[in-house]
Amino acid sequence: MRTRALVVGESLVDVVRAADGAESVHPGGSPLNVAYGLGRLGHEVSLLTRLGDDAHGHLLREHLAAGGVGLAPGAVDELPTSVARAQLDEQGRASYEFELRWRLPTAQVPDGVDVMHTGSIGAAVDPGARQALELLRSCRERATTSYDPNVRPAFLGAPERARVLVEEFVEAADVVKASDEDVAWLFPGEDPVEVARRWQRRGPALVVVTRGGEGAVGVAGAGTLRVPTPPTRVVDTVGAGDAFTSGLLHALAEHDLLGPVAARRLRALRLDALEDVLRTAARVASITCSRAGANPPTREELAAG
Repeated sequence: MRTRALVVGESLVDVVRAADGAESVHPGGSPLNVAYGLGRLGHEVSLLTRLGDDAHGHLLREHLAAGGVGLAPGAVDELPTSVARAQLDEQGRASYEFELRWRLPTAQVPDGVDVMHTGSIGAAVDPGARQALELLRSCRERATTSYDPNVRPAFLGAPERARVLVEEFVEAADVVKASDEDVAWLFPGEDPVEVARRWQRRGPALVVVTRGGEGAVGVAGAGTLRVPTPPTRVVDTVGAGDAFTSGLLHALAEHDLLGPVAARRLRALRLDALEDVLRTAARVASITCSRAGANPPTREELAAG
């Protein structure tokens, strides 16, 4: 199944410093990574974002074009392209510092979109965050809506304040994916699965919590399901969560569960279908972790295992 997706949020360049001090430059930004991942998996994708008319911006445009992702009108402006500086530890885990310039071009959701996804910094920093929320709300009757908080504490302030905004997005989404680290920062000391169940009761058809090496948990109307992480030789974890999100949406499309006509089927998602969806998303993430940077698999690579 080929789906038509609109992804809304930030685009930036990741400057990655390995534990040994070696540096590399990769296209990045959680929404950009999700859009690119969906494009690599064969879907028709448009990215509503902003980037500069500079060397980093040209790198991002070439990267998106190579993945079959189109830019929504107004994406390129006179400001420098945003940069995230990622420091990897000995286990390949990344910590970030940002040089962010974020605003959302004025846009409407085009007709015929099956799924709209947003999240991360683009759903945390105003005025773009508020615009993204209104877009999500406005298109819910005519597209599946998807949200990944991908928490960046530097942009969110105190957790008790951030929870208000995050849960506004949760209530406007049909599909929510978060990491256990996101949940731990937002709700210290709470069980991530219980938070997922609480969120699912607030409106989404499906809430998924990823747990790193411990796999992922999906909560739907039919119940709660856990899947393991596939065995993987980890090179780094840059973009792994975004790859999982693109894999999740891809798998839902493969089950014909995206788009307005599929809304009831998504709400009635069976546990056997949910297991296949989660395992597919986990495979997409594990392939991405097996190579440097946010480099998700193509449809053919995924099919090959």
